[in-house]
Amino acid sequence: MCIKKFVLRAASGSVVAIISFAAQPAGAQTASQAERLEKLEHAVEQLQKRNAELEQEIGSLKKQAAVAPEGKMKKTKVTYDGKAYVEKAVVETEKLPVYVQQRGPELKLVLGGYIQVNFEDGDVSAFEGRFGLTALKDRFRLRRARINLTGDFAEKFDFKVEGDFENSDGLSSSRTAFEATDIFINWHQFAEANIKVGQWKAPFGLEQITPDPSLIIIERSLPTGALTPERQIGVQVWGKPFTNVWPEQKDLLTYYAGIFNGNGRNTSINDNNNFMYVGRLELMPFKGKIFGQDSSLKLGGDVLNSRDDKGTNISQTLNLLVNADGSLSPFVLPGADERTAWSVDTWFNLGPFDLIGEYFQEKVNGRTVNGMPPGFADFTTNGYYITAAYFLIPKKLQAAVRWEDLNPGQMGNDGIHSITGGLNYYIHGDDLKLMINYIHTWSDFREANPQFGQDQFDEVIARAQLMF
Repeated sequence: MCIKKFVLRAASGSVVAIISFAAQPAGAQTASQAERLEKLEHAVEQLQKRNAELEQEIGSLKKQAAVAPEGKMKKTKVTYDGKAYVEKAVVETEKLPVYVQQRGPELKLVLGGYIQVNFEDGDVSAFEGRFGLTALKDRFRLRRARINLTGDFAEKFDFKVEGDFENSDGLSSSRTAFEATDIFINWHQFAEANIKVGQWKAPFGLEQITPDPSLIIIERSLPTGALTPERQIGVQVWGKPFTNVWPEQKDLLTYYAGIFNGNGRNTSINDNNNFMYVGRLELMPFKGKIFGQDSSLKLGGDVLNSRDDKGTNISQTLNLLVNADGSLSPFVLPGADERTAWSVDTWFNLGPFDLIGEYFQEKVNGRTVNGMPPGFADFTTNGYYITAAYFLIPKKLQAAVRWEDLNPGQMGNDGIHSITGGLNYYIHGDDLKLMINYIHTWSDFREANPQFGQDQFDEVIARAQLMF
């Protein structure tokens, strides 16, 4: 404190003066011994008096500090009154920091999320089979508004809790307000064999398991939405077998093997005593340089088997059931079934260029349960998409195009095909991104049956994305 420094300086100055006075040579002394002692006593009295005054002032300041209001702090302010500088103690409000402190012993705790807002104009979602009986109007759409919390423990556990404020998408009356998306615990003691429990996307389909903010085209393709299981509740073993035995090739192979309820997310009961079994393998045979550009090649394959009961929705993300006018709706089983599906995919990257392709096939066979027939004919659905993208301006402006095709396999000539062209502008990577797509869609069924109306559709979608 400045007061304490002043006391020390005053005391030391007085002592120096006394010592200097006492150290004068005897020949220079003009006063008697008694006069010199009297002057020393007077100087000591003055020093003691000044010290007493300073101690009294310090005591007064301490009392003021003791009664300072809560949330405020004492500071010394120097002012000038026109004649001399004066030190004053003032009380200022303390600005406390805002912070969040975890309850548990996590090594890391991260709060984040993202917002995606769409503008959709024209034949909205016609590429998903929504035309005719299931047509949608032009709209602004809060596509996703998610908040999540992730953490990591010293005991080799990590977790994620995420929820979505997304508006209703018309697929399920239960998805109209805040709902859980990913909620899981993952034990990662061994990179070769992680164990994951909770709810997340079942490991089937490259485009499906690609995070929403990282998509090159605004919406996933119709084949992906119709034929992949999306989020499920269950348990999974997954890992990278070469992490320790061949560290430089740790990404060469990744596997996933999971068991799930099979009837969708946020459902606390299973539709029967059977489960959905899903497996995926990813192989990265090449990762390095081509023509001086960072490049890679990734291959993948998936398998799925599930035995479902009556009332289960087997196309939870997009549409699969063919209506009388050729449009599509969610496929809620009228009777029991057994589904077997598989897919293959590839992703080639060469610097600013990406080429992605995926093919799916699913067989849906009816089952007779307790003498009750399935109520529908067996069918096989297949589809594919191919996406190409190129950065016109490195890491800033990207052009993309996608061709997709779905054959529902329930009626003759019921295929739906679309071509999408788009531009992505990365203001700050995926954290702040603008996207715009134009989609042209053909309906084989509508072309073969013109009495139902137009067979070609056009749509424009724009998106603003912010991650935090």
